[in-house]
Amino acid sequence: MPYHQTCYGTADRSCDIRGFLRHSPASRSILFIAIRETSLVVPRRLFITGTLCSLLGCALPGPSQPRMAPVPVSNPLLVASQNEELVWERAIDVLHDFQFEIGRENRLGRVIETAPKVGAGLLEPWHHDSVGFTNRLESSLQSIRRIVLISLQPDDQGQGYLVSVTVLKEIEDLIGVAGSSAGAATFPENTPLMRDLDPVVGQSSPSRWLPLGRDPLLEEAILTRLRTVYSW
Repeated sequence: MPYHQTCYGTADRSCDIRGFLRHSPASRSILFIAIRETSLVVPRRLFITGTLCSLLGCALPGPSQPRMAPVPVSNPLLVASQNEELVWERAIDVLHDFQFEIGRENRLGRVIETAPKVGAGLLEPWHHDSVGFTNRLESSLQSIRRIVLISLQPDDQGQGYLVSVTVLKEIEDLIGVAGSSAGAATFPENTPLMRDLDPVVGQSSPSRWLPLGRDPLLEEAILTRLRTVYSW
């Protein structure tokens, strides 16, 4: 029996749709499939959107909260402590936090010097000597090393110690060939056998390191860490 229903006013179309779905099993199947596909597509789109937001950073709606500007740190840093041993040991601890090895300690001159450390690249996030994307990219493309000098001098007014940080940045300059090719370790058949116990030749000459000046970003990072540990 064909479906017939009379609707009045603005609800004519909604009445026709409800009646058509009630009397047509095929339409109910199509509607069920459409609802199921929609329920699968919507969470998938939400997941993709959330992933992109977490990677690229999305601004949430609402009033933006003002960010606190970082407090600048002075170089040298005034440490209000008369305990020289405490100031010295905490400076060494901070250098160890940045994965620097101590090269020299001059107690008379009150200077701590680290051994040269090769700069960390983009694939070494656990090292903190390369501060910023530019420095990490530079260390990935070129051999860079840094040396940290920390000086602890008594304050003239007797308020404590002035801790100054100097980071020297150097770039490698190769005079000759850095390494031999793999053919240096092969034994050709057309020459007599030579009893050479070290057939692989290394770098032809030692490297030179050219100064690039100071690294202010690493100096600021070390001073910020020193200010934190001295405030404990």
